[in-house]
Amino acid sequence: MTYSRFLLPLALAALISPAAVASAYTVKSGDTLSAISRATGVDAAALMRLNGLSSSTIQVGQKLNLGGATVSAPVRAAAPAATNTGGAFVRTAAARFLGVRYALGGSGRNGLDCSSFTQSVFRSMGVSLPRTAAGQWNSGRAVSRRDLRSGDLVFFNTMGRTASHVGLYVGDGMMANANSYRGRTVIEPLFANAYWANRYNGARRVMN
Repeated sequence: MTYSRFLLPLALAALISPAAVASAYTVKSGDTLSAISRATGVDAAALMRLNGLSSSTIQVGQKLNLGGATVSAPVRAAAPAATNTGGAFVRTAAARFLGVRYALGGSGRNGLDCSSFTQSVFRSMGVSLPRTAAGQWNSGRAVSRRDLRSGDLVFFNTMGRTASHVGLYVGDGMMANANSYRGRTVIEPLFANAYWANRYNGARRVMN
């Protein structure tokens, strides 16, 4: 008796295993690029490159190429940075842009200013922000100094007006920002630095 007629179905089953099928993901209602990133382990910037996306906006029913990755956990729309233990997700996102030179009006790898730095970090997490510090000041909701958590935007009066500078709180009393004095994007103390402490305006939370 020959078993060859059973071998082809088994081979086909292997080729279309759940892992192989899962290498593409269909966007569902409530999905965000950052939530899909967490579930697949593929960072949001890579997902954008794989799918030719110019922004983090995705549409229900859209099929996303995961680059061979699989969905290893349920996709949840809850904002990642606010719920991630120790804010590691936010620090990892900010680290991608550290050391880039400061350039007023810059918005790329050749130079960033304060608001394009925060915009770029949030874009990599699947969150869209306005381009300017003033626009970001009007985003999300206000949070008090004592309730700051990793992922909050922090604002300063450095030019005689509210929210003329913006940084990203990364926890442990530290913030990431594009610092014109240092000439690059850095992580530095927030309230332990008298310059920033004396010019602090407030904070906004744009992720739950």
